[in-house]
Amino acid sequence: MTAPLILVVEDEPTIAQAIGRRLAAEGYQIETVGDGLKAVEVAAKIQPDALILDVMLPGIDGLEVCRRVQAVRPLPVLMLTARDDETDKLVGLGVGADDYMTKPFSMRELVARLKALLRRVDRAKQLGAEPAPPSEINLGGITINRARRRVSQHGREVHMTPTEFELLSFLADHPDTVLSREQLLEHVWDWVDASATRTVDSHIKGLRRKLGAEMFRTVHGVGYAFEPDAGR
Repeated sequence: MTAPLILVVEDEPTIAQAIGRRLAAEGYQIETVGDGLKAVEVAAKIQPDALILDVMLPGIDGLEVCRRVQAVRPLPVLMLTARDDETDKLVGLGVGADDYMTKPFSMRELVARLKALLRRVDRAKQLGAEPAPPSEINLGGITINRARRRVSQHGREVHMTPTEFELLSFLADHPDTVLSREQLLEHVWDWVDASATRTVDSHIKGLRRKLGAEMFRTVHGVGYAFEPDAGR
């Protein structure tokens, strides 16, 4: 079985080398690039299984790299940012990133999050290979078509990143039910760690921005509830 190929896009040589060494030790194939424009070119050429992408890059920044790569061939993206800035993270999620980490970060956590991203891709492929009829959810004017992996609201298609789609689908399977951040991390990200709950918060904000804030109720200290009738 061929080891997954990971494209690491990082312009700081020390960080790029450290990530490359650790992922190689974990059994991954690694390609490293330090320039935004080169990253788009290499991604199209080698078709990696996942992308680890720094935001600040020479040439074009990581957000534009993510946008261009996802427009050609969607793939899981773990974004690295030097600032713990919520706006930057929301923009990153909006252009197709699945997860993010703030520098400095532990290599152990980076590996764990990468493995979770790849597990989700494998699970989606397995589900797609099953000869099941199209599965569709209709709630509060929102239609979620799992077979086509598309979401529409009152007939208007709404673009979703892969992670946003999985999060919305899981919430829609449990309407009007409070789900903890830990539950969402476990079922959507395959990642169980309380320190990562802000990832959930950022993705919920993305769903609110796209579908309406009133549908996603915050239960302070616990998690979120999807209340589709609130949007009517």
